[in-house]
Amino acid sequence: MSDSVFTGKTLLITGGTGSFGHTVLKHFLTTDIGEIRIFSRDEKKQDDMRHDLQVQYPVESQKVKFYIGDVRDINSVDNAMNGVDFIFHAAALKQVPSCEFFPVEAVKTNVLGTENVLTSAIRHGVKRVVCLSTDKAAYPINAMGISKAMMEKVIVAKSRTVDPEKTTICCTRYGNVMCSRGSVIPLFRDQIRQGKPLTITNPEMTRFLMNLDEAVDLVVFAFTHGQPGDLFVQKSPACTIGDLAKATQELFGDTGIKIIGERHGEKLYETLLTEEEAAKAIDMGGYYRVPADNRDLNYDKYFVEGRTEEKVLHQYNSHNTERLDVEGTKAKMMTTDYIKEELAKLGK
Repeated sequence: MSDSVFTGKTLLITGGTGSFGHTVLKHFLTTDIGEIRIFSRDEKKQDDMRHDLQVQYPVESQKVKFYIGDVRDINSVDNAMNGVDFIFHAAALKQVPSCEFFPVEAVKTNVLGTENVLTSAIRHGVKRVVCLSTDKAAYPINAMGISKAMMEKVIVAKSRTVDPEKTTICCTRYGNVMCSRGSVIPLFRDQIRQGKPLTITNPEMTRFLMNLDEAVDLVVFAFTHGQPGDLFVQKSPACTIGDLAKATQELFGDTGIKIIGERHGEKLYETLLTEEEAAKAIDMGGYYRVPADNRDLNYDKYFVEGRTEEKVLHQYNSHNTERLDVEGTKAKMMTTDYIKEELAKLGK
């Protein structure tokens, strides 16, 4: 997509000090975008980001404005919303085990926080909003996934209530983003650095793999093509956790493996599209688009008119997508800046 759509515009990123926010900044900062607003609740992360930008981009960094606030507090969201054209909503509680122990906190941020962002966006006439969800929202079994599934329902419901000529709201759902904050590859790297064995929950567990640039590309694709209530996913390869550990050790050193068993709320495999979603998904090349169900509550006409089309139902999950072996996993890992930087430190 041409960045000209963003020329002179103001982009708000909620949860903007996270890994996704950093990558969005790298993508847009040197373009002719007007302003990027970073909205988050951690003043230390904002201060670190501000200083890093001033060193690396002394001129362009003037485009970036920082707002302290919490999506749980609609007043603080409103404070950052005046004059905003577009929103990438990335603020979330995303750690599966912590959400298991504090599920109401997940609801406050992921569900009610999203409601606040969308309510404020509609009120202020924001043109397009792209919300970030996760594969754990499909067939959810843990509190994080359930809260994200509810978030997706809020997005679709909100999209029905607003004039799309004024505000368009859509959603992306993606799998594990390699080397993002709190993800497993940096943990493996730290364990190897300390000479400790890699702790693996279940070596047969599979996960989708994408890098941070692909996560931004997915959001930009949804921004460009999204209709109200649409869900977008990227076609992604997967690997087993066992092969991911082997690939990491082949890059950085073999310190052994320790099986620790599955953590609270973990699945054997993740799903990007449920059977029902896959049945109506539209293949757009590297992505799937799932249109919203925009029927009203008058179901009689649907029973009378009937449905003529029938599709074979196949969900799209990390067990049935392209499976990378150890070499393929290493090649995928090498597409991340983190791995390149870590190898460079070792002179590789």
